[in-house]
Amino acid sequence: MRPVIKNKNINRGAAILSLIFAVLFFIVFARFFYIQATGEVHGEALVERAEKMYSKTRTLEAYRGKILDRNGEAIAEDTSSYKLIAILDKELKGEHVVDPEETAEKLAPLIGMQEKDVERILTKKAKQVEFGANGRDISQTLKQKIDDLKLQGIKFIRDKKRFYPNGTFASHLIGYAQKDIDTGETIGMFGIEKSLEKYLQEKDGYLRYESDQKGWKLPNGKEEIVAPKNGDNVYLTIDQKIQTFLEDSMNEVAKQYKPEKIIAVVADPKTGQILAMGQRPSFDPNKRNINYYYNDIVSYPFEPGSTMKIFSLAAAIEEGVYNGNASFPSGSYIVSKNAKAIRDHNGGRGWGSITFNEGVQRSSNVAFSIIAKELLGTDRLYDYYSKFGFDKKTGIDLPNEAKTVLNSGTEVDKVISAFGQATAITPIQQIQAATAIANDGKMMKPYVIDKIVDIDNEKVVEKHKPEVAGEPISAKTSKKVLDILETVVSGEKGTGKPFRIEGYEVAGKTGTAQIAAPNGGYLRGNDNHIFSFLGMAPKNDPQLIVYVAVQQPKLNGGAGSAPVSMIFNTVMKNSLQYLQIKPTEKSKKTSKVEVGEKLPLLREKTLKEAAELVKDKNFNMVVLGDGEKIIDQFPEAETSIITNDRILLQTSEKVKMPDIIGWSKRDVMKLANLLELELESNGHGFVTKQTIKKGSVIKKGDKLVIQLKDQLPKEEDEKEEQKEEQKKEQKEEQREEPKAEEN
Repeated sequence: MRPVIKNKNINRGAAILSLIFAVLFFIVFARFFYIQATGEVHGEALVERAEKMYSKTRTLEAYRGKILDRNGEAIAEDTSSYKLIAILDKELKGEHVVDPEETAEKLAPLIGMQEKDVERILTKKAKQVEFGANGRDISQTLKQKIDDLKLQGIKFIRDKKRFYPNGTFASHLIGYAQKDIDTGETIGMFGIEKSLEKYLQEKDGYLRYESDQKGWKLPNGKEEIVAPKNGDNVYLTIDQKIQTFLEDSMNEVAKQYKPEKIIAVVADPKTGQILAMGQRPSFDPNKRNINYYYNDIVSYPFEPGSTMKIFSLAAAIEEGVYNGNASFPSGSYIVSKNAKAIRDHNGGRGWGSITFNEGVQRSSNVAFSIIAKELLGTDRLYDYYSKFGFDKKTGIDLPNEAKTVLNSGTEVDKVISAFGQATAITPIQQIQAATAIANDGKMMKPYVIDKIVDIDNEKVVEKHKPEVAGEPISAKTSKKVLDILETVVSGEKGTGKPFRIEGYEVAGKTGTAQIAAPNGGYLRGNDNHIFSFLGMAPKNDPQLIVYVAVQQPKLNGGAGSAPVSMIFNTVMKNSLQYLQIKPTEKSKKTSKVEVGEKLPLLREKTLKEAAELVKDKNFNMVVLGDGEKIIDQFPEAETSIITNDRILLQTSEKVKMPDIIGWSKRDVMKLANLLELELESNGHGFVTKQTIKKGSVIKKGDKLVIQLKDQLPKEEDEKEEQKEEQKKEQKEEQREEPKAEEN
């Protein structure tokens, strides 16, 4: 047996290997210990990485708070929309855009872009592209049109947008909100949408859960839920019906007289609630076609003109210095030796010696100069202006209320303030002051926010209540002022004759204010005035105050009262009827529906029986369906009906779409309410187009889109539009036909 000889090299190698293994073990152990202690690898937390791999998060979407009218009708709300995208990733076979040129040709007209711009987007080196503002806020109707083109690679992402269902509707009051492109948050940019942002703003929640590698939720995995916080709902004092009366009448005046401005307010004198407010020019918050950002009702102080005489008269009566039967020489009046004579508006001719009551009716500047200078005294007059709130802001719950100017530099300034010069006040100040005249001397602070409600917790966050802003005059004085102002409208010598409303006694005062010239003095010409009227009705117990001002209308030689009365009379009469305010006298000349008369229950009646029930009424009845008995009606029974209102009577479950061309938006809303249609409108005025064709069978939930215009198209225009539509359809058919192959 040979002895074993140890190889030194082997021993040395074994030692080295042992050392290497020892070092590796130490490194691994140290690394393990480090990871155990810190929980990080290359600066990344392992727990977080594990959560990313085995934890999924889903957003729980919240909604911005609604803005609603006093009856809960939505004025601003979130609604579903879509974002347009194009898939350009060629690895997604059958999903990407294959023909950018053809796709651009078909898509561009629908989204309002040039073909070349769409084609440029579709040829970008990217996996997915968007189309900017033109590809956002896509409606369901437009989405369907794009889907019908069957363009490969064109997709939609479900989204939401801020929607204003009434279009141009108290727009400078409501304002608008829009989505921030970077954050995706909807933010109020103007009006109530901005001033009440902290209440309206929503906050999304999330659901986080443990999952397997494929994303499926583990049965016993951990789960974390953070509930979404919806924005608070804001209820306004605005009444949608009255606001619609106002919007429609302003549209008519804007179309006919093309004024520089229209300002109008409707208020409840008993509470100070603003029931409607609007102005022209205006804008559609859905389109954000805005170029003027001031709410003139609170932000535009101007010389009021003769409507200021209401409060000068009230001050004189309250102080016991007014004798309406006393006489004075009209025409002109000298305040001081070095001052120009104050003249009456008929060129200073006056009407001879007349009573002060007649001076009020004729709107005599001389009468009110004498009251201010000789009977009342300008210092006491200015004390009353302060009591009426003309030297301070009203504090209405709206942003950007302007300061006012009561010019007291000279005695002449103080005197002419009695008839509305040398002062600059806002319409909302006149409304507040007028509540004292209409409300037994109690002046009510105006407000537009009724309440703010946390809808998640069903809790009222904030509630506004009527607030007395002062008592500048007594109830006895307010009655006396109303009696005199009623003669301004009813009297044969009154300047307010155009503002007579059949069946109601109106108390009010006209105003004609000059407009300051840029270089001093006033603009010349009859058109360069602000024509206004501040009226209250019914006179014995006023329920409404309406103020209308129209600046620089194109009168073409007509009277300045014409555009003002078009708005005032329409709004005041329709609003009183809508509120079921009984008339002060019944008209014998007409057979119109009596105010406050309620619609009878017609459900379960035959059409013949229904016709018999309302045969003496001036209703516009629309029958929907082909049945013999009425199964539903709108408005409901016991609803007060205004003359010529449309009454919708449903006689069968199967209903065909009526021809609604020429209908007002209010009437279409009735139809949508009765038949449970989803309504989308564009523009304002009367219906000129409807997406559900006449005679089509209507299904619950169908979407009806209407196009509204201030003026209905002429028959020739309609025929031309029909021809254009036929041409478009023929072109589409030609594009879809397969081309013949060349031999």
